[in-house]
Amino acid sequence: MEDPGGRALRDSYDAVAARYADAIGGELAPKVLDRALLAAFVELTEGGTIADVGCGPGHVAAWLAARGARVVGVDLSEGMIEVARSRHPGPEYRVGSMLALPLDDGGLRGALALYAIIHLDDAERELAMRELARVLEPNGWLLLAFHVADAEHRPGDVLHLTEWMGEAVDVRFRFLAPDAIVASLEAAGFALHARVEREPVEGAEHPSARCMLLARRR
Repeated sequence: MEDPGGRALRDSYDAVAARYADAIGGELAPKVLDRALLAAFVELTEGGTIADVGCGPGHVAAWLAARGARVVGVDLSEGMIEVARSRHPGPEYRVGSMLALPLDDGGLRGALALYAIIHLDDAERELAMRELARVLEPNGWLLLAFHVADAEHRPGDVLHLTEWMGEAVDVRFRFLAPDAIVASLEAAGFALHARVEREPVEGAEHPSARCMLLARRR
């Protein structure tokens, strides 16, 4: 839930926080491949702290914590953090931006950003990658997920919503090319470890092709 242009995105997610949590709170149940990758991530980062960057209403942070991970959730939206603390107590939650993470240098064994970079333009995305590298310890792990394309959008396209869940909003969703994101990761000091591209899970999510990248800080 990042904010590329001031308050617009933050205010938008604040406005829909409770309804958004209702809509996606159980999303992991039918997503077998996603759960497998998250379980592997818990094992890879065992003994360290994971940041769920763009944690939204906290359902993924809670899933990770339930499997033994030490998790801190970070989100730009105070409304989302309030919902996360209420519905999924246990993990620590902090309000903060991907462009200036409220986390110490090298303090994390792992970080995941699931559909958080889709709100950033190119320059902001490069800064976010450097921030993610900054907060990871050497050889720390990063897991990214993002939309690639759907029936109406190709990589590089932007979907701009002005109404969402019955609220007036100002939200931009970017569809991203996997090769370009891999190049951004490498430029920020990461080495790609695994790349998974998948089709949407029917009936469980927006019908877009998606990519998940697992990388390690050099």
